[in-house]
Amino acid sequence: MAELRPSGAPGPSAPPAPGPSAPPAFASLFPPGLHAIYGECRRLYPDQPNPLQVTAIVKYWLGGPDPLDYVSMYRNVGSPSANIPEHWHYISFGLSDLYGDSRVHEFTGTDGPSGFGFELTFRLKRETGESAPPTWPAELMQGLARYVFQSENTFCSGDHVSWHSPLDNSESRIQHMLLTEDPQLQPVQTPFGIVTFLQIVGVCTEELHAAQQWNGQGILELLRTVPVAGGPWLITDMRRGETIFEIDPHLQERVDKGIETDGSNLSGVSAKCAWDDLSRPPEDDEDSRSICIGTQPRRLSGKDTEQIRETLRRGLEINSKPVLPPINPQRQNGFTHDRAPSRKDSLESDSSTAIIPHELIRTRQLESVHLKFNQESGALIPLCLRGRLLHGRHFTYKSITGDMAITFVSTGVEGAFATEEHPYAAHGPWLQILLTEEFVEKMLEDLEDLTSPEEFKLPKEYSWPEKKLKVSILPDVVFDTPLH
Repeated sequence: MAELRPSGAPGPSAPPAPGPSAPPAFASLFPPGLHAIYGECRRLYPDQPNPLQVTAIVKYWLGGPDPLDYVSMYRNVGSPSANIPEHWHYISFGLSDLYGDSRVHEFTGTDGPSGFGFELTFRLKRETGESAPPTWPAELMQGLARYVFQSENTFCSGDHVSWHSPLDNSESRIQHMLLTEDPQLQPVQTPFGIVTFLQIVGVCTEELHAAQQWNGQGILELLRTVPVAGGPWLITDMRRGETIFEIDPHLQERVDKGIETDGSNLSGVSAKCAWDDLSRPPEDDEDSRSICIGTQPRRLSGKDTEQIRETLRRGLEINSKPVLPPINPQRQNGFTHDRAPSRKDSLESDSSTAIIPHELIRTRQLESVHLKFNQESGALIPLCLRGRLLHGRHFTYKSITGDMAITFVSTGVEGAFATEEHPYAAHGPWLQILLTEEFVEKMLEDLEDLTSPEEFKLPKEYSWPEKKLKVSILPDVVFDTPLH
């Protein structure tokens, strides 16, 4: 629950925002992390020392539901000569460490990230006659912050968020998000680490799909070239009724060329998926993906999780050689890609290492496998094949309903435990499938209808008997039960 008030209004929730000229005595009482971010805001908006804020009534560290302590809302005049319209600029406070006393974030040193290392921003086009900023973006930012706090996954520039609903709960076509660096706010060095500012950019479904098929940074660059779709500062206009491809059809050609040349930098997704080993009888439960211990599904070991995390990270490095890194027993659980060691990446499991000792799980070669996906996940298989494997890369599906994973690898990927001789291999609940270029081309032909999901009915099954591979596209409800 939140309330709206000027940041300078009296009350325990929102003390006055001190700028660089604040009295020393007051500044010393002000939370240092908050003070540092306010200083950057005052640099950008010196004429708005006390902007309106949406404030969490009960702070997250006191048991409240909203992780962001505050969301400040500024009026930005833009730059008409540069096709930058007047807009509202929203800035969050709470994903970084504001207090430094471990009430929310663990202090990890001044040289690393503060808290999660970033705050969110959002730029919303101001409507004619609008005298106050709408507050719905603050709730949107709280929703993203809740995801970050609950999953401990961080965002990076170029990431996309599939929201599947108008961002303002209207009838708008703007239903998803991309993330990029804020064009005006500079990284801040606080006493508790570094804070960067990631801006939310509202996009249409077609633009999200293009970002998935190609890459988020490429689509952001195209949006910057279309004033009504964002312009140089990527300002979201919820009234935009056309995609950038409808506004300028030539942009689709640039995306298609980019996909053909670069492939996709989307190296994995969380998905509703499962797999079964068809090469052993159902009653033979030993070391099978589908078995349960009591009512709990088998889980990925911590070291498997670490390798998949590295797999996804390296998949984003387009110019690097595609490698599945070896499992390193000396490596700590933390992920060192600009985040605190205590944070988890998207493929880490809280209790995975307690379920099965990694050393006791042997890698098994499988003769025949059955892959199962829901419709949304299945629709990404052509992206996986065309945008990743045909470019010598890999792609991982991580189940969101059970702790298992499916990684597709091409023959050019080193470090995989699936080989051309044994193309299906499992390490506990992690399945790897190696596909040759010839077989990928065949699968793309057979799976062509997946690109038009409105035209096929569930369930849908595809089979390649000569390869002993079966793929099923199933209703969501199938994945909501413990066993598939």
